Amino acid sequence: MATAAEIAGLDPEELVSRIDETRRELFNLRFQLATGQLDDPTRLKYARKDIARLLTELRAREIAEAEGLDLEELPAHLAAARQQAADEASGIVRTSLDDRRARRRAEREAARAEADGDEPGETDEPGADDTAPGDDEVPGDTRAEGADVADDVEDEDR
Repeated sequence: MATAAEIAGLDPEELVSRIDETRRELFNLRFQLATGQLDDPTRLKYARKDIARLLTELRAREIAEAEGLDLEELPAHLAAARQQAADEASGIVRTSLDDRRARRRAEREAARAEADGDEPGETDEPGADDTAPGDDEVPGDTRAEGADVADDVEDEDR
């Protein structure tokens, strides 16, 4: 997903190629949706919005060219430049939604691993159990392993 500042910095050829690429991606996503293979349906929404952003930028450039304006004079470019300058001055780093989700997922996994006593990124072997043999026994249960429940019923009758 591209931000307005990233899109503003693209060359016209790059802009057109990104539009084509994103349209192909949207086509493939729709095909996956129709065949039931799409894992994340929200990707459709993001692809449509990216196409809209790219087309808006392309149209703004066409209008600016027709009016004889320079690219830096476009309102969207001015706003993006001001926002970028303000972010750099205050030390803010803007990230995409995908980057933020990946960071949160990694933080949750690290917290979960810390709670389990594992190292971050370490996974348990399938079938490996952290419990020792016999840990699943009920405290105070003195029955021998394999004892019949009928024996318990007879003991209660006495």
